[in-house]
Amino acid sequence: MLTKPLFFLRPLTLILAGLCTAPFAQAEPTHGIAMYGTPALPPDFVSLPYANPDAPKGGRIVTGESGSFDSLNPHILKGNVPWALRFLAYESLMGRSWDEPFTLYGLLAESIEVGPDREWAEFTLREGARFSDGTPVTVEDVMWSYETLGTVGHPRYRGTWDKIAAMEKTGPRGIRFTFNEANRELALIIGMRPILKKAQWEGLDFADSGLDVIPISTAPYVIDAYEAGRYVSLKRNPDYWGNDLPFRRGTNNFDEIRMEFYGDGAVAFEAFKAGEVSTFREFNAEKWETQYNFPAVERGDVVKSVIPHERPTGMTGFVMNTRRPQFEDWRVRSAMIHAFNFEFINQALTGGRQPRIASYFSNSVLGMKDGPATDEVRALLEPFAEELPPGAIDGYALPVSDGSARNRSNIAKALDLMEQAGWTVQNGRLADATGTPFTFDILLQSADTESQSIIDIYLKALERLGISASVTSVDSAQFESRLQDFDFDMTYYRRGVSLSPGNELFLYWGQDSATSTGSSNLMGVASPAVDAMIREILTSESNDGFVAATRALDRILTAGRYVIPIYQFNISRVAHAKELKFPDALPIYGDWIGWQPDVWWYED
Repeated sequence: MLTKPLFFLRPLTLILAGLCTAPFAQAEPTHGIAMYGTPALPPDFVSLPYANPDAPKGGRIVTGESGSFDSLNPHILKGNVPWALRFLAYESLMGRSWDEPFTLYGLLAESIEVGPDREWAEFTLREGARFSDGTPVTVEDVMWSYETLGTVGHPRYRGTWDKIAAMEKTGPRGIRFTFNEANRELALIIGMRPILKKAQWEGLDFADSGLDVIPISTAPYVIDAYEAGRYVSLKRNPDYWGNDLPFRRGTNNFDEIRMEFYGDGAVAFEAFKAGEVSTFREFNAEKWETQYNFPAVERGDVVKSVIPHERPTGMTGFVMNTRRPQFEDWRVRSAMIHAFNFEFINQALTGGRQPRIASYFSNSVLGMKDGPATDEVRALLEPFAEELPPGAIDGYALPVSDGSARNRSNIAKALDLMEQAGWTVQNGRLADATGTPFTFDILLQSADTESQSIIDIYLKALERLGISASVTSVDSAQFESRLQDFDFDMTYYRRGVSLSPGNELFLYWGQDSATSTGSSNLMGVASPAVDAMIREILTSESNDGFVAATRALDRILTAGRYVIPIYQFNISRVAHAKELKFPDALPIYGDWIGWQPDVWWYED
């Protein structure tokens, strides 16, 4: 097994320590911008620190994807799109370094300038920036992209558009955005929107597009071929305009990136074993140890790489939809968590090898601390004490079982919580005062065999509570459609978070997003305290204040008991063909968006 040592990661504690006293002001155009302090890389940097500027070009990488797709436009709500297109096939004014908590460097824009309080941000486009058809990127293209995405694009873009008071052309290559609220992150967020070609969409309905239009962009890769639901092939553009940019040196090394689609993860794994797929991420620790002994591994044709990281766990598990009456009461949600016998499930499915997520920002300096809240975290929470879920201030931790199948103590606690919420055992079934049974449905993707295995064990535990839950398995398109409409009782949930959380938190957990179709607020949390903590995160003028606000938010969400947490992925397990290489230096985010395939290469 090839394991990349931890010392190749720059210690995050040192990075954050350097931000506490760094200046915020930015009085003139510069090559980059950091959320706190100044960018780590100088204007004349050679390449990103985790890229190999001497990496060879050529070869291809083939990934195995589960499910299907019926659209090639990742910027609208309609359709099911290959997830990677959003990141591989488009560029923005600035690009993100994954070796810093949140820092951007010039990409389509050669510089950024901000006001004293970041009340505005002005970008200057690079003179040589080009679309794949050879036409120049203009200020008009940028302005059209921002307005279109902000008004008819995916909901993820609309929140930022609503915060723009003015967008104006300031010169042949200059554009300024003025914001209508105090929000230090907006200057960075605005630099990360995809830029599309205005002329391509004249006379077309952007919001209703699917497979009929392949959007023209400026990215190093263009969609070369596809078959609906089967595969997408991206080819490296030999005339890509940005090959010599420092931000791009050592990246985009493959001639082809191909995404092959399979019915489920098990089929994709068999395709990898057969050599049809050249890289595969494994999320099951037990499977990694026991099922990666097939001939290609034994011959050395497939390499097993373990990639460490310092990013937060985020939240993975099964989310309860509080819009449904069954899950309005926190005591019911707590009962569902007590009935979920994680220790037994973990032993049965991973041999006990996979640690559990403790909170939304666990595994990082942003995660809540054990026990009661103290100091600045407590001061932030106390004004909302009456509305906060139990444990947010005084301390909350997930229940732990004895590891046995029956989980007697936690089942007893779950029954007690359900009784407090008005549900009692009647003729062997939990029911309310009118005799109506407590029941709910769990929505899963048919391709998600891992979740199905977990839920099969969970259903038996629910039976011990007197609950008869059902499971509905649908294809990926139906699954996404139902999530967008919040049409579920309980479902699988995965929400990644960064080391510099910000405006996206409103989309994940803000009050407005609770009723906004297509938002990521699947649990339906609508809490003034949550919104207040997000605003504190966005307006904090010190790293200490930012960390305290994030820890306070973590406490509210975790104590809200909205999700039944499962495994944390504190390392990544990536098996790949021996010809696929990556640099020894790893970013602090590890195996994250913008690492594979961006800085990998092919070498015989």
